[in-house]
Amino acid sequence: MADKEELYDEAVDLYADEKYDEAIEVYKKALEADPRYADAIHGLTMCYQAKGDFDAAIDLTRKYIEQEPEDILAWTNLSMFYQKKGMVPEAEKAGAEARRLDWKRQLKEGKH
Repeated sequence: MADKEELYDEAVDLYADEKYDEAIEVYKKALEADPRYADAIHGLTMCYQAKGDFDAAIDLTRKYIEQEPEDILAWTNLSMFYQKKGMVPEAEKAGAEARRLDWKRQLKEGKH
């Protein structure tokens, strides 16, 4: 059986070929191997977004943020998904959180 990185690479190629349903299945296999595999979660949400299934993209991203509340990319993506769904206040709030986390990261890096 392929490991999670091999599955991820396969899913990325499928996504690039706009084979979103197939990519979704492969991302899910990678997540069976490691349910907290951030790259696969982000890839899966992008597949949902590409298919126009913003509810699935939002739901999965929100569940992931519960596990990883300081993932800047997750907050950025959540903002984008909300915006594409026309949920402007939610998009602005998620975008602000992404910026806050990025500033926090920059401050932390500047103190070393």
